[in-house]
Amino acid sequence: MAKITIIGLGLIGGSLGKALRQAGGGFEVVGHDKDGETGARARKKGAIDRAEWNLPRAVEDASLVIVATPAAAIERVFNDVAPYVRPGCVVTDTASTKVDVLDWAKRILPEGVAFVGGDPMVGKAHSGIDEAEAGLFKGGTYCVVPAPNAPDEAVSLVVGLVSAVGARPLFIDPVEHDSYMAAISHLPYLAAAALVKVAANSPAWRDIAKVAAWGFRDTTQLASGDTATHRDICLTNRTPLTHWLDVYIEQLGELRAAVAAGDKESLEQVLGAAKQARDDWETGRDPETASPLSQTTGTSDQLRQMLIGGWGGRQDKRR
Repeated sequence: MAKITIIGLGLIGGSLGKALRQAGGGFEVVGHDKDGETGARARKKGAIDRAEWNLPRAVEDASLVIVATPAAAIERVFNDVAPYVRPGCVVTDTASTKVDVLDWAKRILPEGVAFVGGDPMVGKAHSGIDEAEAGLFKGGTYCVVPAPNAPDEAVSLVVGLVSAVGARPLFIDPVEHDSYMAAISHLPYLAAAALVKVAANSPAWRDIAKVAAWGFRDTTQLASGDTATHRDICLTNRTPLTHWLDVYIEQLGELRAAVAAGDKESLEQVLGAAKQARDDWETGRDPETASPLSQTTGTSDQLRQMLIGGWGGRQDKRR
């Protein structure tokens, strides 16, 4: 039976495990988390077939290793697993930044182990294994960022994983990925956190909180995300995020000037343009965005066959 190992059993790792087990296909899903209790809960909730507290044993003989930890922990994980992953193993991740991760993979993972980066464009306001669900990836976009030397079979295996959990693969350059994510994922989190601080730091917060309703709740829900994860995102994506923060601050400055001056025309122009841009985005997204490779896989049985006989199978024969 082919073995898939998931390292990190939070929202994303746990949801991947649930989705893979629900898909079936004759492979074993092994989970490892630095918190032993989380591993036990993941097993109880059906996210994994079994928990393995010992990391070397968790990755031993695995055909696919999914690193679903916060971004800053991935370098350490690569160092920890490098002596134990077998030739032919494919390693992927789920981090929201890619440039640093691909550099770590190149420097640390041994020859014969392929790396294909991943980033699922899904999530929830709250994190943790208790929030995991098999349907989290259904219909969502899943960025696929292969290392330059990744074999086609390894890339196809990760695309098969993406399709098996119900997502749509989208190939993207790592530098573009990190810049885009800074604009549409990392900056919104920081904006939500700043907005919460603006209100909560007011001496009148106790009274403000009583009248805060759906607008404040929906706008700031990202601030309830896992702080360690977002801290690591900021640390591993500093340059793109700083750029977008500068652009955002400039835009806020223009709005402040218009509000302070009571400039009705400027306000209508800025707010109207923002509304139009968002409405166009909401109604014009292409639900079929995918690479041609995504058409070559898509079932758990095909994923199992690739786990057994693709890149990994060829490498095993060389030993």
